[in-house]
Formats: sequence, C-alpha cells, structure tokens
Amino acid sequence: MALRRALHALGFRCRVDLPLPGLHRRRSDLAFVRWRTVVFVQGCFWHACPEHPHAPVHNGEWWREKLGGNVRRYADTAAHLVRLGWVPLRICEHETVDVAVGKVLEALARRGHPRTLRILSGVG
Repeated sequence: MALRRALHALGFRCRVDLPLPGLHRRRSDLAFVRWRTVVFVQGCFWHACPEHPHAPVHNGEWWREKLGGNVRRYADTAAHLVRLGWVPLRICEHETVDVAVGKVLEALARRGHPRTLRILSGVG
C-alpha cells in the first residue's frame, strides 16, 4: 500500500491485482499495462529473501519445499513475462518505499514513460 500511495502521489496510475497473461491463478501486485511493466511486492519470509534467510524449525522439510516452490514459481512467472515482452519488477518488503519507487521509476523510464523522464531528470 505504501508503494502504491507514493506512486499515486507522484501522479502514476496503475492496475492492482491484474491477472497475468497466459498464467493461471497468477496476478501482479501493480501493473502499468501501457508500459508492460508489472511489480511484485514480496515478503522476505514467503519468497526466501537471500538477505533475510529464515528456516522454520518445525516441519522444516515441508517449509523448505513450500518456500522453494514460491521461489521457482516467481522465476517461472518472470521468465514467462519477459518472453511476452513485459518487465517484471521484484520489490522485497525490506526495501524502503523510496528505494522501491526509484526502481519502479527507472523501469518505467526505460520503457519511455514521459512522467518518469521528467521526475528522474529533476524537472518535476
């Protein structure tokens, strides 16, 4: 929500919870459809963040498989989107809102979004 609010305050409008093309039961957190850019905000635990590793003690094997499946599913989703010409962005929950906004703006700028070009160049 914080990322969405920050982007909205800068004048960016996006789709929320957009079904991903060609993928059953997979959705993006934020999508900039015109610029074919999707954002996934991922929790450190659920997506096995390499900076914040956490291995549950109870039922450890089940959790390793579950979290490994999440990582594989994201990689598969990202590869599928790239093949379709989309840019998938992964934002980890430990990243600050400013860092996350910067990543989104840079990705949109590479796709030619006019507002990002003005913001990143300091014109406003």
